[in-house]
Amino acid sequence: MEKHLLGRFGEVIASRYLRCHGYDVVCAHYNCRLGEIDIVAEDRKFISFVEVKTRSENMKYSPADAVDYFKRNKIIAASQLYLKEHHIDKQPRFDIIEVYFQGDEPVKINHIEGAFDGKGQ
Repeated sequence: MEKHLLGRFGEVIASRYLRCHGYDVVCAHYNCRLGEIDIVAEDRKFISFVEVKTRSENMKYSPADAVDYFKRNKIIAASQLYLKEHHIDKQPRFDIIEVYFQGDEPVKINHIEGAFDGKGQ
């Protein structure tokens, strides 16, 4: 499967995962002048800004490792604009969902809640 299609399929799987775990997916592919957020989801306490990383299972490093300081800061900036536009008063949280594939089949999902804070750490 092409890399772009694999990434989009991973986002669909991550959205399903979130719904099955009690989240409402309120937005997918939020784009603004400051950056992009793959998924915006809410539960009772948090509004989660989720970065989805999709990889083959035999990779030598974690997909979350691809969310470097620069990428985290773009997500944070985009999330701040999202919060201003939508007047949301829930606690923001930054998550990463890793979706591992073997061939064309998803074989593992790893949801890292609070993967980084509002300062990119």
